[in-house]
Amino acid sequence: MAGIYWLISKVMLFWHTVWDSILPDHRVLSTNWQWVLAIVFLVITVRVVLFPIFVKQIKSQRAMQAIQPKMKELQEKHKGDRETLQKEVMKLYQEEKVNPLMGCLPMFLQIPVFIGLLHVLRHLRPGMSDHGMQLYGWSKAEFLSAVDARLFDAPIVAKFSSSAAELLEINASSTTVKIVAAILVALMITTTYLTQRQMIKKTGWNTDPQQRMIQKFMLYGIPFFTLTSGWYFPIGVIIYWVTNNAITLAQQYWVLHKYPPPASATTNTTPFKSGGSAKVAEPKPSGLAALFSRAKEDAAQRANGKGAVKATGGKATGAKATGAQATDSAANGAPSRAPRPGAKPINPKKGGAAKRQSG
Repeated sequence: MAGIYWLISKVMLFWHTVWDSILPDHRVLSTNWQWVLAIVFLVITVRVVLFPIFVKQIKSQRAMQAIQPKMKELQEKHKGDRETLQKEVMKLYQEEKVNPLMGCLPMFLQIPVFIGLLHVLRHLRPGMSDHGMQLYGWSKAEFLSAVDARLFDAPIVAKFSSSAAELLEINASSTTVKIVAAILVALMITTTYLTQRQMIKKTGWNTDPQQRMIQKFMLYGIPFFTLTSGWYFPIGVIIYWVTNNAITLAQQYWVLHKYPPPASATTNTTPFKSGGSAKVAEPKPSGLAALFSRAKEDAAQRANGKGAVKATGGKATGAKATGAQATDSAANGAPSRAPRPGAKPINPKKGGAAKRQSG
């Protein structure tokens, strides 16, 4: 890991030199922005280097989502035969040119960077020998400047859990360190949650129980991990994490619009709502609500009937008048006297003559 520590130190020192030549030497807002920006641009450097791999990761995830229907067919076909199923799945990966490990590669490549920065910042502490100060390519002046670097008067090498003796060595206020660290930890938790939520909101909850469990762990478990571990991270490491999450949110937003999930992936998922539950149909009204709803429908029917008569100048003739009368009768709840459709008309004269002959 010494090579990783040396590389992280060199990148961080390079950006410190750049910003030190641009910004003033004194603190602004009780902050040494040269060192804060050195950490921020360390993140940017790493993300720029890993961006092609990040795009491949998204393409690999999309390809895995696209072959899910074929995966389900193989699971149903070879149910109970794990050996044959694994062979057919590997064959499917080769045919579709899908690498499932590519989806986790960018995260694995960032872990050494995170560990390297954590080690370097923990190494920055007063009382080191000249040899210790010059490890990993640091000069004595750079080492002492980094130890004294602050963010809103809180040293970047301090932690929320730093003891009073440790804070006394770097001349820091316990209250200031805890306030700044707590705010950064809150930002770290929020951005970690939003990063996972953004992905799930776009792709939806997976219908597979195991995959959904993984999604829930990523959505709730990882932020909880940052809550419990953030108190022990130096402030400089939390700056790195928050910056990394912000860049991830921006990259995901761009990639999700550039490479949207395939239709086959979204049809088998439920939307991000109420913990991933599908939308439930609204129940029909009952009781007083049903009476009010029926009265509203009857009023609408009567209004439609009056509107039809008014549109013809107040004269309803023939079948139109019969239809309007039938509508009004039905709306008022009275039986309709209009002839049924298809019934033969009755001749009153013929009916009267027949009656006189029979009399």
